[in-house]
Amino acid sequence: MKLSVIIPVYNEARTIDTIIKKVQSSPLPNEVTKEIIIVNDGSTDNTPQILEKHTPSSGIKVLHQDQSHGKTAAVCIGIKHAAGDIIIIQDADLEYNPEDYSNLITPIIKQAASVVYGSRFKGTIKKMTWINRFANILSNITFNLLFSTNISDINTCYKVFKQDILKSITIETRNFGFDTEVTTKLIKNGHKIHEVPINYVARSKKEGKKINWGQALEIYWIIFKYRFKSTT
Repeated sequence: MKLSVIIPVYNEARTIDTIIKKVQSSPLPNEVTKEIIIVNDGSTDNTPQILEKHTPSSGIKVLHQDQSHGKTAAVCIGIKHAAGDIIIIQDADLEYNPEDYSNLITPIIKQAASVVYGSRFKGTIKKMTWINRFANILSNITFNLLFSTNISDINTCYKVFKQDILKSITIETRNFGFDTEVTTKLIKNGHKIHEVPINYVARSKKEGKKINWGQALEIYWIIFKYRFKSTT
């Protein structure tokens, strides 16, 4: 069994080597191998030069976009190239800890789930500002009311899928809309989301956090858009 780790990156020169090492060293069950897919979303710093030293022989695929098209577009490119039986999304900004991989994929390996989300609100959260916590909680409440679900963290980066389920979903949004759109379509297609606790350490904008309030409102609107739209 193979795990594909998709890492979308944009101007991540400060953190990319660190996150690659963390992903490479993350423990997995004995029967699971790992491939790393890095999608460079038009970085304008020296991220492309840093990525040049990584070759397919090291278990890493590096894909480049000449211009930035947003996180969702980068994730979709990674999904297209993923060969793993299980796919996980990993941000490059060090907020999420690859040490959680084993717990995240175990329900799928044991056939207890087909989709697993790593919940920050069921695990540990450090350094998250009150306004960001409020925005996440509001999104969760809104989503659960509209979809009659009980998901504690729809905006978590750590989403894990069986390959066939993820590749069956058409993603239309760009920027940061992937998390919300894929969750709405999973629920509308009848898939159950299993949550496990994870460890999360928030970063500030000075430390590299990229999402702004305009993008956050766009993500929030997607909940309503896909609730009342026919989706696949």
